Amino acid sequence: MVDLVLNHFFFFFHTSIIIFNSLGWIFPKFRKWNLLTLLLTAFSWFVLGIWFGWGYCICTDWHWIVRSTLGYQDMSNSYIHFLILKFTGINFPEGLVDIATAVVFFSSLIISLWINVRDYKRK
Repeated sequence: MVDLVLNHFFFFFHTSIIIFNSLGWIFPKFRKWNLLTLLLTAFSWFVLGIWFGWGYCICTDWHWIVRSTLGYQDMSNSYIHFLILKFTGINFPEGLVDIATAVVFFSSLIISLWINVRDYKRK
């Protein structure tokens, strides 16, 4: 029962973080938080990734543990690929999804940095 709740929690929480990372810079009230979550994501991907593999995400790791406990074997190497497949049924090539993910992530990070610096200078 707990694992079912955790599975749903991770779908909601992790997907929310992904959406917030991508679009949070749009809302002035949340720009600093957006930059923080983007930097934490980068830390996970590139610093923790030194030990666990490039693009490592602790949320994905925990969600995969929960899903494995539930007996699911449908996990992919990319959480974004997994979400697209789960919610749309479209099985894009993982490499394409990884490139699109990187483009969206780095674009969001650059925009967030630029807007946060601009906002800081205006104060």
